[in-house]
Amino acid sequence: MRVASIGSGSKGNGTIVEASEGRVLVDLGFGLKETARRLAKLDLTPLDIDALIVTHEHADHILGVAQFSRKFKVPVYMTPGTFDHKRLGALEAVHPVNYEQRFKIRGLTVEPVVVPHDAREPCQYVFSEGPCRLGVLTDLGHVSAHVAKCYKECDLLLLECNYDPGMLSRGPYPAALKQRVSGNLGHLSNDQAAGLLTQLNLTRLRHLVVSHISQKNNHPDLAKAALSDPLKNWSGTLTISSQNDGFDWIQV
Repeated sequence: MRVASIGSGSKGNGTIVEASEGRVLVDLGFGLKETARRLAKLDLTPLDIDALIVTHEHADHILGVAQFSRKFKVPVYMTPGTFDHKRLGALEAVHPVNYEQRFKIRGLTVEPVVVPHDAREPCQYVFSEGPCRLGVLTDLGHVSAHVAKCYKECDLLLLECNYDPGMLSRGPYPAALKQRVSGNLGHLSNDQAAGLLTQLNLTRLRHLVVSHISQKNNHPDLAKAALSDPLKNWSGTLTISSQNDGFDWIQV
């Protein structure tokens, strides 16, 4: 199993998880032309994607889903609350995701995880094939006990470090948006991400990908500094996912 990203941030997201029998694309916040361009950088085409899995309905995660599904005949997996037929229109196929029920796609076992975020029915996902576990965890306002439990045993984790509290407070966002970002249904700060790491089995975790970094309210160096204490005795690899380039393939 391996993973790569075509972009991570408020302007568009997309994560590819590849197993022995196929590939899924988690979220798609880019248009068709831009998606094809970004996939090409990973030596893929849209025809290489077997399914779309959606975390929630915010534009940076769902913008390109409907067009991609219709054009390339790709099924879509999402919670009933995320699916809005009036906005998305007809899709190739829609498979409802139940928080309590794992499902399989092309050899991948997919575990939905309910998260606290200001969307209708948001969830994130843990993927497994054989003994390997890969967690995708962005777009949540705080780390619940359920989230910490579900992500404790991962070999690779994509973890949101959306904002630095100081940069957010001094930044250009209006007060209401600052409150939304830092609220219990908003996004994870660097410090909150660091707190989650203290609850995980870091002996098992081999790869950590810092994801969904705000371009206005954070900086990779600040995120790495905040994570340095829980990772001080960690021997894994740290990768930064960017808005423009995502990150290249990582083997789990």
